[in-house]
Amino acid sequence: MGDKKFTLRTVIHKQIAHPEQFKQQLLNWSQDFREIVFLDSNSHHGTYSDYDCVLAVDAFTSIQTDYFNAFADLQQYYQTTKDWLFGYLSYDLKNDVEMLYSANQDGLQFPDMFFFQPKKLFQLKGDRLEMRYLSMCDEDMEEDYHQISKSENRPAVSQKLEIQQRISNTDYVSKVNEMLQHISRGDIYEANFCMEFFAQNAVIDPFATFNSLNKISRTPFAVFLKNHRHYLLSASPERYLKKKGEQLISQPIKGTAPRLAERAKDDELKTKLASDPKERSENIMITDLVRNDLSRTAQKGSVQVTELCGIYSFMQVHQMISTIVSKLDPKYSPIDALKTSFPMGSMTGAPKISAMKIIEQLEETKRGLYSGAVGYFSPDGDFDFNVVIRSILYNQDSQYVSFSVGSAITSLSDPEKEYEECLLKAKAMRQVLA
Repeated sequence: MGDKKFTLRTVIHKQIAHPEQFKQQLLNWSQDFREIVFLDSNSHHGTYSDYDCVLAVDAFTSIQTDYFNAFADLQQYYQTTKDWLFGYLSYDLKNDVEMLYSANQDGLQFPDMFFFQPKKLFQLKGDRLEMRYLSMCDEDMEEDYHQISKSENRPAVSQKLEIQQRISNTDYVSKVNEMLQHISRGDIYEANFCMEFFAQNAVIDPFATFNSLNKISRTPFAVFLKNHRHYLLSASPERYLKKKGEQLISQPIKGTAPRLAERAKDDELKTKLASDPKERSENIMITDLVRNDLSRTAQKGSVQVTELCGIYSFMQVHQMISTIVSKLDPKYSPIDALKTSFPMGSMTGAPKISAMKIIEQLEETKRGLYSGAVGYFSPDGDFDFNVVIRSILYNQDSQYVSFSVGSAITSLSDPEKEYEECLLKAKAMRQVLA
């Protein structure tokens, strides 16, 4: 745990002539550190965006644990450090929130939760950079800035991978039909069903792979995360939960359509998505679930849906996104707001606990960090977390690389079309790994 005197940070400001180039130089420079979280909004300047890019490196303190008492441990760690913290919550923290378990195959072997207090923190907004260093290393600030400014890309070292599919097309259709039986019996209304793609004996260059993925996706919640030999390379388009002051903001995604090169046909698919009854029903069910989750910690009457089924276009897909906001009741901590809404509704289903039990039965892979969340806490209690989707996970020691994709199953689902949606979502990850 941190000594309180080190929670004071030295802050200097720099004017950056070429912000996009500087973002890449920051990531280049960071690669030798044992702990890295690099967050890139890729110029998606939404209403709730605080930074264009954030880099946190080099742990002064850290916490790494399994799911047991994880949120209580995180609460204690946050109260002790009173500082910026960066890291992740894996999907399997569901077992800390509810009486659930995870028994499926786990090729990645990531800790269930990991956060660190960075010695060095960079926050870029427009052409303005803030460097926030702990006092123990603030003499490095000017030299580090000089090194970053002249940093260059490293040569990539990767091999061609043989990507395998954990669940075959036939088995996928069979499992979705089983899920549809649960829906017809009234066990659930909707559930997110996922499958894994993986490669063994895999040698990849995480830095180059992330750059390739980010280049062809350019999503608002992109992440490069390194915890020693564990890597997350994420092109996530989805925000899980953000806290700013007393306000909480959640922006679940449900509803997907492909992008097409021809403008008229692309616009046609976008319009079709906006009015598709199945996609709208998926989104509205999860919006209602998120409203319910936020109401558990909200000031009375403060939960509102500020946008329902909005259509947003990214480089790979069109997405349907809703925005739900609330005001956090002062009797609840920032950690409470996360615990009472985790895992996020868009990756579970409704009712949430029943959906998670059925997901565990039908899926064949432990989700781990996939469909968890990556983000940060600020010293004043604010936070921002994404949803870990459209992401590559890599254990460098075991040489195991994995990515998973999923879709929402409702009574209107056609198993073959859901399978096609999964392949669409897998396209960018397959492309960069091939």
